[in-house]
Amino acid sequence: MPALSPRRVIALTKKETWQILRDPSAILIGVVLPLVMLVLFGYGLTFDIKNLPVAVVVEQASGETRGVVSALQLSRYFAVRPAATMAEAEQWMMAHQVTAILRFPANFSRDLARGEASLLIAVNATDPNTARIAANYIEGAVGVWQARQAVDGSPPPLLPDIVVESRTWFNEANQSRWFLVPGVIVLVMTLIGAILTSLVIAREWERGTFEALFATPVRPGEILLSKIIPYFVLGLLGLALCVVGGRFLFGVPLRGSIWLLVAVSSLFLLVALGIGLVISSLTKSQFLANQITFLVTFLPAIMLSGFIFDIRSMPLAVQLATFIFPARYFVASLQTLFLAGDVWAVLLPDMAVLAGMAAALLGLAVKFTKKRLD
Repeated sequence: MPALSPRRVIALTKKETWQILRDPSAILIGVVLPLVMLVLFGYGLTFDIKNLPVAVVVEQASGETRGVVSALQLSRYFAVRPAATMAEAEQWMMAHQVTAILRFPANFSRDLARGEASLLIAVNATDPNTARIAANYIEGAVGVWQARQAVDGSPPPLLPDIVVESRTWFNEANQSRWFLVPGVIVLVMTLIGAILTSLVIAREWERGTFEALFATPVRPGEILLSKIIPYFVLGLLGLALCVVGGRFLFGVPLRGSIWLLVAVSSLFLLVALGIGLVISSLTKSQFLANQITFLVTFLPAIMLSGFIFDIRSMPLAVQLATFIFPARYFVASLQTLFLAGDVWAVLLPDMAVLAGMAAALLGLAVKFTKKRLD
């Protein structure tokens, strides 16, 4: 195969760069959209619960019940709403006015003195994840009150006297934003690398500008390389915006090497570009390219990458299917670099898979473009 001409590649790259700069949609997706997505996911999407509406039913008031209720009221996680009866609290639950009910039975103080006290925690399990978190939060608040009672020499706690020392690794702030922001980078790279590229190239197929290039001495590899370079730079710009925004807007740490972050992101970006090139070469239609690219890249990046949903909690068949999507490896690498550091046992296998996918997809893109010249 004859060598590529650097002069022709540079000329085509300049032409493609000017075309991007003159296209408002490319600037919107490459520059504005990363910032918008970062703000939306960072501020709008969170798995942290605050001001949880809780109905508290106290059938017989006492110093102990007031102590537990005070522990809830002083916490920023709860919005306590006293209820006169359990029936009233249940009505609030059915009307979705409260998420949980904490009920103190009439003999709570007497049973507490005997070490046999019990509480009722009822949660609205329409959303199982929220219900589980709400129950854990309430149990945690009661546990804090128990610990204070034990220190003060008050009646024995509800549970055996066990000292638990907890440590939170990698996300000591206990904020969901810390693992959501790296996921935003995956979505931005997917938009720029796959969806934007497939649309732009499919548009050129529809307009016939590719056929005009084929009539010149320009080689298929030179055409594809001139398409890859500008969008690759645009993708790295989106990466920089997300990293800087995540660091200064949300305080997300970057514990790994910045050069490793760039290397892993570059591999994933090449994979995304390869997907966009292959799809646009096969379909040659903007509408069809957009639909297929969205289905095979963007949706898996959200649903099957570990960005939002834990892969280990999925059915086995779905877990196996996630191995074919490059976003899975990129999400794991990003979360490792941001929150844990340079963990080579995670990074090296993921980078190897992404490098193999990039080589295969770019090779297919050259092959399918070459067929068009025949």
